[in-house]
Amino acid sequence: MSIPLGGNAFQISPNSEEEITDKGIENWNSKNTVFAIYFSLQATQAVQLALPLIKQTGNSTLSISVNGTVKEYNLKAGDREIELGNTKLQGYNVIKLQGIRKSGSDFARIKELQIRHKDPIKVNYVPDNKDDNFHFGRRGPSVHLGYEFPENTTIKWFYNELTVPEGDDPIGSYYMANGFGEGYFGMQRNSATERKILFSVWSPFETDDPKTIPEAQRIRLLKKGKDAHIGEFGAEGSGGQSYLVYPWKPGTVYKFLNSVEPDGKGNTIYTAYFMEANTGQWLLIASFLRPQTNTWYQNAHSFLEIFEPANGYVTRKLCLNNQWACDTKGRWIALSKAKLTGDNNAERRFRVDFDGGVEGDHFFLKNGGFFNADTKLNTKFTRISKGGMPKIDFSKLP
Repeated sequence: MSIPLGGNAFQISPNSEEEITDKGIENWNSKNTVFAIYFSLQATQAVQLALPLIKQTGNSTLSISVNGTVKEYNLKAGDREIELGNTKLQGYNVIKLQGIRKSGSDFARIKELQIRHKDPIKVNYVPDNKDDNFHFGRRGPSVHLGYEFPENTTIKWFYNELTVPEGDDPIGSYYMANGFGEGYFGMQRNSATERKILFSVWSPFETDDPKTIPEAQRIRLLKKGKDAHIGEFGAEGSGGQSYLVYPWKPGTVYKFLNSVEPDGKGNTIYTAYFMEANTGQWLLIASFLRPQTNTWYQNAHSFLEIFEPANGYVTRKLCLNNQWACDTKGRWIALSKAKLTGDNNAERRFRVDFDGGVEGDHFFLKNGGFFNADTKLNTKFTRISKGGMPKIDFSKLP
């Protein structure tokens, strides 16, 4: 069995700018570079591990560890394989490689890991780059919680409380609190210095290029919050986007409120508010009109997404508490039931480092980092409802 490095390996040292490519390790010049290869075995298996080489052009010495057991390997010009030996493995495993010394331009060039075995084995890994699998596989599995609305009730507002635990905020994370059938509303960590509150609505015209949307199907801005940035997005559907650059902090509870309401003319209005933690004041992010749409709030959900493939080896977590829906008559309804679902990565089990469910009085989502978990997709959860009903005067919202 061959594990292609293009979709299953990472450069994990902060002191190196060398990267894994879709073809694996093509350039490896720095001693600071540490590559890590991840895969999961569904049961304990005896296997032999080997790293076939793209023909070695010089001598080098590598430090290679298998689940923490470190050995040095001396390579000579012309070598075609590194034999890592026989071992028993189960669950997630990591092989780390670092260069010690070399005489040529590269320590080694490697495109795959070979797992050789006598008995049949089941391995979780990204098998190929069909449909851009390497990109999405290295991003890691996205997981979602879909909240259960009461039957025969027309919902206009959805309220949620979101907390990112300390240490669970790596760059490239999207913590989405208030999703709806036509968009999403949450917060991101975009870089070492920038964090955002993001609210987006998809156009009814299906395309990945916002420039191709016909004028009659473009998302229209109705209202804009102070300091909010307005634009368009593409690549995963297209539509209207708004965001507020905001220095949100781990360990702090943030409150999200948004509405979905038909305008009676064949369109629907989407409005999002975020509570500023220090002042307790609701901030308007934006209000958009989506044409050719006639709906109230549908498909309330949250999700946890990794949007930076280079950081897909880092674990992150999201806590969600005190969900409420408000119907068109102004009645608040506590929401305590949710179902866990996942993206193609999780459903096809290319990556199984995901989890979700209930902890105490709140729901949680967790992904990335190649941890072992056994929570099944489509599992339903019920949390103990302890939070109080939101006290919101809708007439005083900005």
